Amino acid sequence: MVRPCPSVGPRGRLRAWPGARELAPSLRARSARCRRLLPRGCAAPAGGGAGGAADMTDNIPLQPVRQKKRMDSRPRAGCCEWLRCCGGGEPRPRTVWLGHPEKRDQRYPRNVINNQKYNFFTFLPGVLFNQFKYFFNLYFLLLACSQFVPEMRLGALYTYWVPLGFVLAVTVIREAVEEIRCYVRDKEVNSQVYSRLTARGTVKVKSSNIQVGDLIIVEKNQRVPADMIFLRTSEKNGSCFLRTDQLDGETDWKLRLPVACTQRLPTAAVSSFPCRSPCGQPVLGEDSDPPISESLSIENTLWAGTVVASGTVVGVVLYTGRELRSVMNTSNPRSKIGLFDLEVNCLTKILFGALVVVSLVMVALQHFAGRWYLQIIRFLLLFSNIIPISLRVNLDMGKIVYSWVIRRDSKVPGTVVRSSTIPEQLGRISYLLTDKTGTLTQNEMVFKRLHLGTVAYGLDSMDEVQSHIFSIYTQQPQDPPAQKGPTLTTKVRRTMSSRVHEAVKAIALCHNVTPVYESNGVTDQAEAEKQYEDSCRVYQASSPDEVALVQWTESVGLTLVGRDQSSMQLRTPGDQILNFTILQIFPFTYESKRMGIIVRDESTGEITFYMKGADVVMAGIVQYNDWLEEECGNMAREGLRVLVVAKKSLAEEQYQDFEARYVQAKLSVHDRSLKVATVIESLEMEMELLCLTGVEDQLQADVRPTLETLRNAGIKVWMLTGDKLETATCTAKNAHLVTRNQDIHVFRLVTNRGEAHLELNAFRRKHDCALVISGDSLEVCLKYYEYEFMELACQCPAVVCCRCAPTQKAQIVRLLQERTGKLTCAVGDGGNDVSMIQESDCGVGVEGKEGKQASLAADFSITQFKHLGRLLMVHGRNSYKRSAALSQFVIHRSLCISTMQAVFSSVFYFASVPLYQGFLIIGYSTIYTMFPVFSLVLDKDVKSEVAMLYPELYKDLLKGRPLSYKTFLIWVLISIYQGSTIMYGALLLFESEFVHIVAISFTSLILTELLMVALTIQTWHWLMTVAELLSLACYIASLVFLHEFIDVYFIATLSFLWKVSVITLVSCLPLYVLKYLRRRFSPPSYSKLTS
Repeated sequence: MVRPCPSVGPRGRLRAWPGARELAPSLRARSARCRRLLPRGCAAPAGGGAGGAADMTDNIPLQPVRQKKRMDSRPRAGCCEWLRCCGGGEPRPRTVWLGHPEKRDQRYPRNVINNQKYNFFTFLPGVLFNQFKYFFNLYFLLLACSQFVPEMRLGALYTYWVPLGFVLAVTVIREAVEEIRCYVRDKEVNSQVYSRLTARGTVKVKSSNIQVGDLIIVEKNQRVPADMIFLRTSEKNGSCFLRTDQLDGETDWKLRLPVACTQRLPTAAVSSFPCRSPCGQPVLGEDSDPPISESLSIENTLWAGTVVASGTVVGVVLYTGRELRSVMNTSNPRSKIGLFDLEVNCLTKILFGALVVVSLVMVALQHFAGRWYLQIIRFLLLFSNIIPISLRVNLDMGKIVYSWVIRRDSKVPGTVVRSSTIPEQLGRISYLLTDKTGTLTQNEMVFKRLHLGTVAYGLDSMDEVQSHIFSIYTQQPQDPPAQKGPTLTTKVRRTMSSRVHEAVKAIALCHNVTPVYESNGVTDQAEAEKQYEDSCRVYQASSPDEVALVQWTESVGLTLVGRDQSSMQLRTPGDQILNFTILQIFPFTYESKRMGIIVRDESTGEITFYMKGADVVMAGIVQYNDWLEEECGNMAREGLRVLVVAKKSLAEEQYQDFEARYVQAKLSVHDRSLKVATVIESLEMEMELLCLTGVEDQLQADVRPTLETLRNAGIKVWMLTGDKLETATCTAKNAHLVTRNQDIHVFRLVTNRGEAHLELNAFRRKHDCALVISGDSLEVCLKYYEYEFMELACQCPAVVCCRCAPTQKAQIVRLLQERTGKLTCAVGDGGNDVSMIQESDCGVGVEGKEGKQASLAADFSITQFKHLGRLLMVHGRNSYKRSAALSQFVIHRSLCISTMQAVFSSVFYFASVPLYQGFLIIGYSTIYTMFPVFSLVLDKDVKSEVAMLYPELYKDLLKGRPLSYKTFLIWVLISIYQGSTIMYGALLLFESEFVHIVAISFTSLILTELLMVALTIQTWHWLMTVAELLSLACYIASLVFLHEFIDVYFIATLSFLWKVSVITLVSCLPLYVLKYLRRRFSPPSYSKLTS
């Protein structure tokens, strides 16, 4: 639209406002959507734009995010009244100078991608803080520091500082490696080079050095580095396509249009073009005569993270760094601490309580004589082994082993463990929340069914359709079917060939697909227009459904060979080119659920209105028939995405009348969208029903058996998608997320509290049915009835949330965690899944053609959804069970020696004297027992094939039985029994010297630990045998150097050998007998499968 512009601001500037980025999917609904932060773009005024606000929709619906604080503290200026509802106070205007970023009047963030948790200065303090916030790490730090006080020292300083230093060193090294990897990935993105357009020509600039106001040239297949306004393209058709798979995981391309006045300029002249853009107002060219007014819409934007799919584009940078749309719609990552670690932390607090109680009892038995408070501290230090310092380092090293095993598993190739701190979480997942597009599906559509009412054509009968088309165009070449007017078939029943031909032609014309011809990777439109070579043709569209339909019409003989903004060319089986003029296009929107096109046949001058859409809206548009509803239901039950295709012939006068009313409606200032829709609806009456089409979104390999495995394992699966309700429901049925015998309750659209209350009551009366709900209805329910809705939803076997925004996905994850207390796992593949992945207890990113943004932000990265089954059933289960056994055994090892110390002190008049000193106490938890105990990370109760075959085994872990208060208490009793037996046995059997007690008890203790490891192991690995023999050899060899603590001559006597053997036998034999009796009369579930 060209009109004089108001006098605002200095010349030569492009002005945009933060509020102006919030482009409503439909401006007529803006007052009802004041709660929502709408997709960021440049807002079109009510009277601007040719397609209507309803046409300016984006495929990535967004939800509220907290506005980030600006770097400057100046007060914000006023803006459009309707933008105040977008949250975060008054939006502030932004003035952008084209090609002159140095003239900006505000400071803007650098265009830097940063996914690191720390920087150079905060790394060491941050890592140490995260370690010492664990209770027992802080306890051991205080313990080690206390040894600098002479009254509290019990032994050499190294006995306390060496274990603590080793634990911290392992943690710091692991965190440093992960930070370096993250830094390298970020540097790779920030170092990508782009061309910046200046008055002196083009200069190279790194992505991190791009500033607001820069004119950036983005080549084909290059990532858009910042949020920009699209000014110019090299494509002759005046448009370009973007790939958004890095943002939303969808492989369909999005059409973008440049600002018309800058598109007409040469590339070099764009940098000197004087223009500005006030909030919600057009881009203005002030020096032109007359002044040019161009409104902006979502179609004029280039989002950061998208990839240019066609041609070379020029854009002006509006937003950078943390102000990018994708960044502002991504929640900050939280530092994840596994539930297993929290449980272990809780157990160490119980052990600390036991330590304090034992110390107080010892002092109380001395009747608090003398400086009793110092005695309490000394006993606290003496019994400090009750809390094992080696527990944390053993568990951390175990996590590293689990990560290595996952990466080396040939049955899940390409799997990457990006967070090695939470592998045990994989073994206790109760809720799995998955994206649809690109995660469950390949986003590749396949045409499966054409239904004409009396006959249906499937994949096996498409050759019949081809023969019908061929016969139409070859029987009477001198009088092609396009020339036959409607009068020829008014009284005579049309033949099947003509019915098929009309249906195929409608499908070939009613779409938004553009054929692009590529040769050696370079688009050559001029050559394409001459030859229309099939081998070089690629279809571009914003929907994979439309591409599938056009590819099918090509397969049956009617090929789309050319298209621009105003015309379309089809090629017949006889190589005849049919030319059509595009008069009007009515794009698909979420509100209308249909799209239409009016074309004029160049050969006959006939004007035809074609329309296709969802059956729910098309049923009231087409002429009465008795088969539409039934056949649509049948096809939907097969998991097909159904479209109804219809047409209407228009007389010239009828069309001219429509066009006049349509143009008038588009020029309206008030209620423009409503008036435009009313005019279009005047055509949508008594249309002739041509056919139904059935398209299937191909599922990824083995999605159905994987979902069935997860269900049998007791995991509830929720599908959260931004796609349409009908599409999401079809995919849920097709993937068997909803089983055939389950009912589906589609939660109707609710807008207020009363409607939500009624719909929830209706849903409450249904049992064992899957729930399908839209994002808008979900928002209303969570606002008024959060607790009631979550209670009902958690009882459903499956839940499908469609039209879900990225932040809404994260909100659902958070609510599940809060309401159920269960562990959640989120799976996604696009940038719109990042918030959900980071919010969940365990995030899994699917890496593939849909991009890497989700996989880089996830804790685990897989290449296919089917690998998730093995990741949970095998690796998650093994990691949790192994860590549970390892942690309890390390606690048992420490409690044994602490029990012996308590017995020793009580026998010798409650003296605070250590039983073992120096290297003995360090060697006990390191070289003498570390390898056998740590070898438990290789143990497994069943083979991986059995774990996959019987997912019910996974269900047992959801109750947390491998590590519970019950198992903890059992190990405490075992430790007290064995520690007491060894110590009392040594005291009874020793002869004359104290060193004999040390020799007998310590040797028995080492042998008992080695035998207990053997008792605990369920499946022997050759490394376990090596660890046992190596530890025993190390102890025997070190006896030569331990003459300070042990009488070397005594251990070589027969008396020593039989005493040690008896004590060891008494401490271990009863436990072996109990284990045998338990497996004999009450075997665990896994033993039934292995026997």
